[in-house]
Amino acid sequence: MSNAKTIEKYSKWTKSPIGGVWKSGSSNKECVVRNPYNNEVLVTFPYANKADINEAYETAERAQRSWGETSAYERIKVLEKVASIIEEKREEIVELLVEESGSSKLKANVEIDCSIADVKEAAKYPLQMEGSIRESLIPGKENRVYRDPVGVVGAITPWNWPFYLTIRVVAPAIATGNSIVLKPDSQTPISGGLMIAKIFEEAGLPEGVLNVIVADLEEIGDYFVEHPIPQVISFTGSTKAGQHVGSIATKHLKKPALELGGNNAFIVLDDADVDEAVSAAAFGKYMHSGQICIAINRIIIDRKLYPSFVEKFKEATKAIKVGDPSEDDTIIGPLINQKQVERAIQLVEQTLKEGATLIHEGKVEGNLIYPYILGDVKNDMAAAQNEVFAPIAIIIPVDSEEEAVEVANGTPFGLSGAVFSGSIERGINVARKIKTGMIHVNDQTINVEPNVPFGGEKYSGLGRYCGEWAIDEFTTVKWVSVQKQPRSYPFS
Repeated sequence: MSNAKTIEKYSKWTKSPIGGVWKSGSSNKECVVRNPYNNEVLVTFPYANKADINEAYETAERAQRSWGETSAYERIKVLEKVASIIEEKREEIVELLVEESGSSKLKANVEIDCSIADVKEAAKYPLQMEGSIRESLIPGKENRVYRDPVGVVGAITPWNWPFYLTIRVVAPAIATGNSIVLKPDSQTPISGGLMIAKIFEEAGLPEGVLNVIVADLEEIGDYFVEHPIPQVISFTGSTKAGQHVGSIATKHLKKPALELGGNNAFIVLDDADVDEAVSAAAFGKYMHSGQICIAINRIIIDRKLYPSFVEKFKEATKAIKVGDPSEDDTIIGPLINQKQVERAIQLVEQTLKEGATLIHEGKVEGNLIYPYILGDVKNDMAAAQNEVFAPIAIIIPVDSEEEAVEVANGTPFGLSGAVFSGSIERGINVARKIKTGMIHVNDQTINVEPNVPFGGEKYSGLGRYCGEWAIDEFTTVKWVSVQKQPRSYPFS
């Protein structure tokens, strides 16, 4: 029998740009990246350790000094090139997202579209970093306010939309003159980090401005956040992890930018078009198997429409293909790992024990969950109080608009939401009453656009990404006063 090592499909991705050079990590531990659908090993390589993190941050700090002084037009040139390279590599990135993150081809293409849009938006930022000159109370003084890069950004990004959710941080941080050290999730290190770094490198970004660390959290602990160099820590992930990252960052007087979990309400009022609501709900619930922070978590529907909606939603659910994400018509692919599958099924079982009705029973095959629908759910049940992150729909009947608002707000989360109504003004009125960072009238909850603020309230995060709001996250302001004529002091 041959002892030759099997050549892994993504064996070219075994090194990271650390300190301006693509090099192997220094840890004795290995990162093993698997296809979540068939468990195939895609690549194996050494993790980075604390020494690598320190080198990356020190190099980033040195690189930022010159990058921050680079002309706005040079930064724009790099970003515009990044956008064109992403489009050129679309098929390659789609295949990678399918195999590394279990994305359907539909979801992978949407992710690439969103990434290109965000990069193009970020290309506007270098010319939007405006300062001002302000009057002074003191004779002969001029007050100037400058907007500068923060310096070095530390970014921790997730596995569910790895390419886009990393681009959403990297592009604006670099556009505004910062350097960055990126730690992608170790389940998706290529699509969430290494591929992106290579694209920026091909676009002409100077060495050391973007560094990637693929590290084992058990080995590095809080060092990535505690390190003295980064001034902003951007984190996208679960609320529990984000609370920890935020507490460490603020303890060390770093600014946290946190995009965390959601428990998003999809409200269907008594005057809504049921067919339109069903179509929107199916997309908002089942896109990427429900593994999206802004996916629908609770369908809150007026009791008058409940029977009709349930029947039509069940039929829509049964029509959705579950299976191999590499097949063109698959919508629901695998969850990222078995732990996530077990957690989701436990929520189903607990919610049924609490009195919910099983409207449509799914099943589990490996990391695949065929969709479940739970009806007659109450807002204090397990699946209603937790972010499900799986193709499991829960439907909560209510008796009035007022109760719908109360139920929607009955959670510590506030990321996204949606309201369906036959009256746009009524829908807007209800939307304004929901405590959430984003909400959509006569649409579903999964919406991302490059020029509007993305972020949450309450336990769903701090700060805003996208549009001019991203400039605020990655820049600081400095007051420089200029005394143009001798000043008269009360003593001396």
